[in-house]
Amino acid sequence: MSDVTTTHLKDIIENSLNQSMSYKAYRELVKQLSESNSTTGEDKTEALANYTQLNNKRMKRWDKTVKVDDASANKIAAITKKITWLVLTESWCGDAAHLMPVMNKLAELNDHIDFKVVLRDENNALMDQFLTNGGKSIPKLIMIDNESKTVINTFGPRPSEATNLVKAYKAKHVKLTPEFKEELQHWYNKDKGQNAIKDLIHLSSE
Repeated sequence: MSDVTTTHLKDIIENSLNQSMSYKAYRELVKQLSESNSTTGEDKTEALANYTQLNNKRMKRWDKTVKVDDASANKIAAITKKITWLVLTESWCGDAAHLMPVMNKLAELNDHIDFKVVLRDENNALMDQFLTNGGKSIPKLIMIDNESKTVINTFGPRPSEATNLVKAYKAKHVKLTPEFKEELQHWYNKDKGQNAIKDLIHLSSE
């Protein structure tokens, strides 16, 4: 996070929460954008609109197929502190399309977890506090203690195993190629959200 006072950060978070939407509302938004060949975000390019259409299909599939094993479900259910999971995202983001349904599936298992969604480009002040290596990478999930309004932890933009794959590839090739990005999509499809589930449970329990 950048260097801001705790009070200022709480104000930024509160402002974003006031304009946040539920996951259900976000899914409806992405569905509508997909049908109208549009996208969220400041850049309304055809390429990003195409990604939004693809991601709508991805999320629809993951919403139906993500499975949480009993042990993981019990760990999430055991959380007694009331918390909010506030995620920054955009409809065109491929990583978000794989991860948002997983976040929602876990949040649904515990009434103490309130899952809220905001768009990155409409919440620059918040995004600037949670950069990844200086970049506005999404999705970025901020875990907030509802009572103290303090940040407990963050997750994103990728699960730990995917993050390691990206780091290793960048170390060798400097930047990510289209071929690697396709390989990463295959990783998500094979993993079926399980790495993200483990990461989210670990971060929520710290």
